[in-house]
Amino acid sequence: MRNLYVPVLVLILFSSCLGYKELPVEYDYSYRGNFKKYRSFDIMHPVGMDDTTTVNEIVEKSIISRMKFLGYRQTDTRPHLIIGFKMYNDSLRFNGYDQPDIEEWVKSPREDIEYEQRKLDLKTGTLLIQFFDRRQNRSIWQGYATTLYGSISFNNERHLRNAVISILDKYRFMAEGFTEGTAVSIEENELE
Repeated sequence: MRNLYVPVLVLILFSSCLGYKELPVEYDYSYRGNFKKYRSFDIMHPVGMDDTTTVNEIVEKSIISRMKFLGYRQTDTRPHLIIGFKMYNDSLRFNGYDQPDIEEWVKSPREDIEYEQRKLDLKTGTLLIQFFDRRQNRSIWQGYATTLYGSISFNNERHLRNAVISILDKYRFMAEGFTEGTAVSIEENELE
């Protein structure tokens, strides 16, 4: 009887891995982003609105989890990055940019590169996540996911988490100091 548990356990673990399906993702970034210098973040909430819908909670928790995994500290006091997200139920035309791969660009960043604009036709069920540099007061990165063969179901928790993971997989920058194992104190952050 004990020998039966091991194959069943392996089957359950394997089937849970099959639940993740990477979605097609596009992203754009600002040539003025300081991607290796950010340490903290917070989620953008509209002033005067406390949106606690289940859908927003799932997306928000997934973003927070991913950012903490990358070593970022969440704070509501002068965060380096402010993260906003928006879900679009209808299809939309979106302006994107043809740019060098962000990881290649960061190796020798240049601000004098021209932005080559392109139009994107996004299908229904698109999730957009934007990162704003609080000090520069500008958007420095945005990623968007949609499916090629249907929409992201915003009523399906797994679809939502899958979309967030797919988007944030394209943002691969660890928080400054995280890889060296140094912790940044709140006081240091407040001085900036």
